Amino acid sequence: MSQVIVVASGKGGTGKTTVSTSLALALVRKQNKVLIIDCDSGMRGTDMMLGITDRLVYDLSDVISGTCELSDALYECNGAKGLYTLAAPISAEDEISPQVMKQFVDEHKNDYDYVIIDAPAGVGSGFDSAAIAADRALIVVNTEPTSIRGGVNIKNKLIDFGITDIRLVINRFDKERFLSTKLYNDLDEVIDTVGVQLIALIPEDVRIAALSQRGLLATNWASSSVVFDSLVQRLLGDNIPLTIKV
Repeated sequence: MSQVIVVASGKGGTGKTTVSTSLALALVRKQNKVLIIDCDSGMRGTDMMLGITDRLVYDLSDVISGTCELSDALYECNGAKGLYTLAAPISAEDEISPQVMKQFVDEHKNDYDYVIIDAPAGVGSGFDSAAIAADRALIVVNTEPTSIRGGVNIKNKLIDFGITDIRLVINRFDKERFLSTKLYNDLDEVIDTVGVQLIALIPEDVRIAALSQRGLLATNWASSSVVFDSLVQRLLGDNIPLTIKV
């Protein structure tokens, strides 16, 4: 059966979309057929990170409105056979309602092994549309109080939606910075504050940021593969140790 995973964050700037696209790439590397749906209307970014912007003509709102067929709006990622992207509307005014989004995902999810939904930051109506059809969720945070508070808000909203399979991703982690700022005693305090089990600790890596912004993430996957391959194994239930311990 297909799994629908929503990737969410309580505030912008956590690297949520990079996590979404990198997770999708890691799943494809394990011979899965994956659809990543960008739900960040007006602020879409998955098309840029996966290098399909120059080919992009249609988006999710065009499919929903009947302007085009779904096949016209699906773009296979260069360098990652089996990974398809469905872009968010370029205008926030074309945001898809939660009810329509759920119907759409339910209708098409079984064509894929995994559907990754990149939610907009925060807990507005766009988040509702992204989360409503999900089976499980990843909350992406950085180790700073505003991000952690946003993560708690996201967790509570997910629970309201009936989603209980929730895991925490601490992204852009810099051990020296974490220790020097002394905002938290240790990572256990961060995890306990959010109240969600940790599934991945992803280090700050300027290479990942540079590749994603240049649309080269898929064709230079070796730079970021290990940590996301491990994330996928943990999603599958394997006991894989974290690469960084504090």
